[in-house]
Amino acid sequence: MKAVVTGGAGFIGAQLGGALLRDGHEVIVVDDLSTGVAEHVPPGAEFFKGCITDAELLRTAFAGADVVLHHAARRAVAQSVEDPIETDRINTSGTLRVLVAAKDAGVRRVILASSSSVYGGGDGSPSRETDPPRPQSPYAASKLAGEQYGRVFHQLFGLETVILRYFNVYGPGQRPDAPYAAVVPLFIRALLSDQTPVIEGDGLQSRDFTFIEDVVAANLLALQAPANVVAGQTYNIARGQATSVLELMQELCRITQRPFAPSYAPPRPGDVHRSLADVSNASHAFNFRAHTGVLEGLAATVQACRH
Repeated sequence: MKAVVTGGAGFIGAQLGGALLRDGHEVIVVDDLSTGVAEHVPPGAEFFKGCITDAELLRTAFAGADVVLHHAARRAVAQSVEDPIETDRINTSGTLRVLVAAKDAGVRRVILASSSSVYGGGDGSPSRETDPPRPQSPYAASKLAGEQYGRVFHQLFGLETVILRYFNVYGPGQRPDAPYAAVVPLFIRALLSDQTPVIEGDGLQSRDFTFIEDVVAANLLALQAPANVVAGQTYNIARGQATSVLELMQELCRITQRPFAPSYAPPRPGDVHRSLADVSNASHAFNFRAHTGVLEGLAATVQACRH
C-alpha cells in the first residue's frame, strides 16, 4: 500500500509514518517544516517539502497513492486567536486542497485528523460524536469546517473519508521548544531543568490525555476497517478518562522527584475547561481501545526526555 502522510515531520505524523513503514508500506511525507522537523521524517519515506495549499505539490505527491493520512495543520488554539486568517488558510483551505487532490488522484481512503476542541467546553460528561459542536476558537472552527468538507467529499464523490477527533495527544517526541507547545512537554522540560512550571488557569481544567501509541494504532485500525462501516463517519480517539492539569502536574512531580511548586498564569484565550470522550463508537467500528494509562504514558514520556 502507498500511503501519504501530510504533516509527516510532526509529532503524530512522523510516528504514524514510521509505523506504516514497519508494516511494509510505501510512505510519502508532505510537510512544510513550519513546526515539523526534517530529521523526524522516518528513514525510508519519500519527502516532499511544501505546504498543503500548493495544489501542484499535492498532485505530484499523491500520484499513485492508495490512502492519505492528513495530519498537517495549524494546531495551536492561542495562535488561531492571534491569526485566525492563517489558521483558516491552512486548516480549512488546506484540507479542501488535500481532499481535491486525493479525489483527482484516485485515492481510496483519507483519514482526517480532527480535534476534541470542536465540542467546546462541555459539562464534564463524555462527549459523543452526535453532540452538537460548539467551537470556542478559530482553530476549533477550522477543524470543524475540514470535517464538513470530508463528509461532503464522501457523499458527492465516494471518497472514503474517516474523521478522527483526537483528545490531547502526548508522548515521546513531542517538542517542548515549539511555539505554543503543549502542556505535557512544557511541564516535563521545566521539572527536569529545575525551573518553575507554569499552570495557565486554576489547574482544575481537565483533559482526556491520549498516548501517542494509541493514536497511531487508531489510524492503522481505521485504515483497515470496512468502508461500509467507517466511510463518512467521525470517531473520538481518546482513553475516556479525565485528568485535571493539577493532577497531571502532581504525577509529573512524583515521577521526576521534584517538589510540587508551580506558578500560575491567566488561562489561554479559547481554551476549553473540560474535555472527556466517549470512545464506544470507535470501539464498535474498528475495535479501538486505548491501552496506555496516563500514569504509564507520563512515565514513558519522562523517560524519553531524559535520554
